[in-house]
Amino acid sequence: MIRRLQKVDINRVADIWLKTNLEAHDFISEQYWIGNYEAVKKMLPQAEVYVYEDNKIIQGFVGVQDKYIEGIFVSSKMQSHGIGKALLDYIKNKKVRLQLSVYQKNGRAMSFYQREGFTIQSERLDEFTGEKEYVMEWTLK
Repeated sequence: MIRRLQKVDINRVADIWLKTNLEAHDFISEQYWIGNYEAVKKMLPQAEVYVYEDNKIIQGFVGVQDKYIEGIFVSSKMQSHGIGKALLDYIKNKKVRLQLSVYQKNGRAMSFYQREGFTIQSERLDEFTGEKEYVMEWTLK
């Protein structure tokens, strides 16, 4: 089931955010993610966030602001089970155009977004990490 984030969900969602970022971005210092953990927890209640819940346990979430996907995160043990796609499809049903940024070195995410119809629009340097990232876009056909 996909539903809107509630206050009671924040610790679980923040933990998924931290663990998946540490696993997916081993090319970025762990301290970067750990250092942003508390700030993310504070921002979550003010953002448009939807969680994927299975047997009353949150297994993933998506954050979106207007047409920009801040991120899709799925707990490591539940990755490759269709949760990321379900969250993305949920947002696609609400929007006609979506954008996101993905690190060049995150091949798994790049493949996922391209498979889901996103195309690379531009390349830039993430000012906080110094890593190259692609700006990708999807438009309803």
